[in-house]
This record gives sequence, structure tokens and C-alpha cells, in this order.
Amino acid sequence: MTDNMSRPLLEVKGLSMHFTTKKRGKVSTVKAVDNVSFNIYRGETFGMVGESGCGKTTCGRTIIRLYDPTGGEVIYDGKPISGKMTSELRKYITEHIAMVFQDPIASLNPRMTVQEIIGEGLKIRGIVDPKERERIVVDMLQRVGLMPEHATRYPHEFSGGQRQRIGIARALVVNPSLIIADEPVSALDVSVQAQVINLLNDLKEEFGLTIMFIAHNLSVVKYFCDRIAVMYFGKLVELATSDDLFANPCHPYTKALLSAIPLPDPRAEKRRKKISYDPKEAHEYGAGNMPDYHEVSPGHWVYCSEQEFQDMLKNKA
Repeated sequence: MTDNMSRPLLEVKGLSMHFTTKKRGKVSTVKAVDNVSFNIYRGETFGMVGESGCGKTTCGRTIIRLYDPTGGEVIYDGKPISGKMTSELRKYITEHIAMVFQDPIASLNPRMTVQEIIGEGLKIRGIVDPKERERIVVDMLQRVGLMPEHATRYPHEFSGGQRQRIGIARALVVNPSLIIADEPVSALDVSVQAQVINLLNDLKEEFGLTIMFIAHNLSVVKYFCDRIAVMYFGKLVELATSDDLFANPCHPYTKALLSAIPLPDPRAEKRRKKISYDPKEAHEYGAGNMPDYHEVSPGHWVYCSEQEFQDMLKNKA
């Protein structure tokens, strides 16, 4: 898939991440991410949504090389980062891409103080002076809405929202250009979710960040993201701008996802009709009618067969 925009900051081409499992002597392959392609452009917030187990987290972890990809290519700012891992490549990735994890409890070492947790990134940047590291850590804590005295505390002394702010500070301290935020608000209360989202928005503007935002809460993604990719069982099935995706969903799975968004009006909620998605019923794929990526409108891509594509064009007309 291509976009009529400037050169992308991140290019993902045919990325696959397959896991081999063995049960009762039988070997099987789980295609967590299967031939996924998309671009992320400098300064944008790119959303990736789908139900639990669809492969969106695996996609993010494979990009940052927590997993070694089974196939495909990842290019960051013109440099391939999906090849054989070397110390130089690991350093390059660490300096340019950071990740904010879903679980603010499990992602922080309980035996380390906040000062030590955030300071690890400064060691990567080559800042060895303890006083300089302490100054930067305190500054970063204040930028994410925490206090200087929090630096000497341990993760268990903080609330979930505060721990996620520590995770964001840890990601930002290496001065990355791209942040992969893996469901950073899903474990938080609704009121705290809004605070963290607003914080990410402010930090994006302040630091000139590009964000890949992985989530399953479509309401949050609509508010926060410029473009949205929808994943289903390891496949990217639809990609469009946030406004276009919500106004003109094309893939039946996307329609099912959007129909599940709760409505704030109780009376409207009672009338809301949920759409179910069954691939066997929704598609009739076979020889000569296999799915591929089609552009139904500028920048709006759908994974569908040629016949489905023609039907979508008729419905848009």
C-alpha cells in the first residue's frame, strides 16, 4: 500500500511473525502477524485496533525487535532494522524508537527506584555523570506530571496512572522520534485514561513525536489518531484516516467493531444494533476470487476480493 505523502518515517513491508507450537507431539504454526504492510509518517499518530489476540501487540513488538520477524521488512527513516540483530543495530533502534507497555505494573522493575528505572535510558544515551542524570530524570518527571521527590520511590508506591506516567518518562528520556504505545490506557480507570491521553497529546507536540498507538478502545483511537489500521487474525483488513474510517467503514469486520461502541444515550443504546462478523458467511473466496489490498478512495485501503471491491465502489457512488 502506498500513500501520496512525504517519505515515511517507518515503512512496514510484508511483515510476518509466526510462532511454532507443539502440543501432544503435533507441531502447528500460529500466524500472529501475517504479511502486514503500512507506512507511518513523521509527526502523525497512527492507530492500530482490533480485538484481543488479533496480532496488534505482536506487530508493535516485532517492529521494535522484541521479536525477530519471520518475514518481511521494517525500514526506519530509510534504514532497514529487521535484518540480523547486531549491537550497532540494537543501539540504533534503542536511540530512535521507544515503547510504552500496556501493564504499568509488570513493565517496571519493583526492585528499582524511579530514578534508576528512568536513568537506564540515559546510560544508553551515554550520560554517565550521576548529577546530570538526576537533573534530567527530575525534569522528565515534571514533564509527565510527577514530582521531583518521586524519583527516590519504588513502583509499588504509585497508582496505576502514575506508574504509566513513569513508563512514558522512561520512553521519552532516550529522546526517540517514534513511540510505540501498546494499549497504554487499557489497564487504567476511565478518568485516568483521559489524563494519560491528554498527556501523550501534549508531549507529542512538545517533543515532535511520531506515535504508533495500539488499542482496542475505538472511541479513544478516534479522538487521538490521524489514521487507523484495523487488524483481524494477523491480517490488516482496513486502513484509512480516522474520519473516513468512522464515516465510511468498508470491511465487514470494521463495521462489526464500530457497531460495538457503546452510546452515551441510554435510549439510543437500547436501539443500537450490533453487527456480528463471521468470515465464512461474509466472504466467498476461491480460485480467481482471492482477497488483496484495494484502494476504495484516496488513502482508504481494504483487504477484499475484486468482486467485493467492485461492490464497495458501487455503494460509494
